[in-house]
Amino acid sequence: MNGTIAQLTLSTLLRKWRGILLALLPLTMLGLSAFLAAVVGEADVAEGLLGGLNLTTVVPLVALIIGTGAISTEVDDGSIGYLLTKPVKRGLIISTKYIVAICAALVFAAVPTAIAAIILTGEFGAVATSYPIAAAIACAVYCALFLMVGVVSKQAVMIGLLYILLWEGLICGIVEGARVLSVKYWATSIASTTADTTLVASIGVTTAAILAVVTTLGAIWYAGHRLRSLTIA
Repeated sequence: MNGTIAQLTLSTLLRKWRGILLALLPLTMLGLSAFLAAVVGEADVAEGLLGGLNLTTVVPLVALIIGTGAISTEVDDGSIGYLLTKPVKRGLIISTKYIVAICAALVFAAVPTAIAAIILTGEFGAVATSYPIAAAIACAVYCALFLMVGVVSKQAVMIGLLYILLWEGLICGIVEGARVLSVKYWATSIASTTADTTLVASIGVTTAAILAVVTTLGAIWYAGHRLRSLTIA
C-alpha cells in the first residue's frame, strides 16, 4: 500500500458532491430508522428496511460513489498520467485505491447499517450482526467492480447506476434464477451463516462465497491490467 496514493484517493472521495452524498445517504438511512422505530417499532420493519432499501439501494450507491471516485476522476481529467509517470507499480496503484475504497465503504455503509439495526431493534442482536456483515461483504465486491468500471469506461457512474437499478433492484427481484449473479444475494447468502440470523440464503452459500471471491479478485486484476495498458499522452 502506498501512503501518498492513499491520501490523495481519500481526499478525492471526500471532496465536493461525493463527500456530500456519502454523508447524506447513511444519515438519511439512520433518520428513517429512527422514525420507523418511534412510529412502528416492529422487527419486520427492521428486516424490510435493512434487507430491502439498505442492501438494495444505499449500500450499492455508497460503493458506486466510492469505487468509481477512487480512480475515474483521475482518468477523466487526465491527471492519472501524472501518477503513472511515477516509479510505482500500476498493480500497487489499484490495490491501494481498493483498500482505501473498501475502508471508506465500511465507514459509510456497514457501520451505519449496524447503527440502524440497533436503533430499529433496540439491541445488539442477530439483526445488528448479520446485516452489517452482509453490507461489508457487498461493499468488498461492489468496490472492486466499480473500481474496474472506473478504469475501463468514462461512463462509470452511469453504468453503475444501470446495474444497481435494473439488475440488482429490478431483475433480480423478479427473476429468482438471476440471483446467482447478484452481489446482494451473494452477500446475504454468506451472511446467513451467522448465528441466529434472520437472513435467508437465496443461493448456495459455497457458490455465493466462490463467486464473490472470484469476482472481487478478477475485477481488481483486470483493473490493474487495463491500467498497465493506458498510454500517457
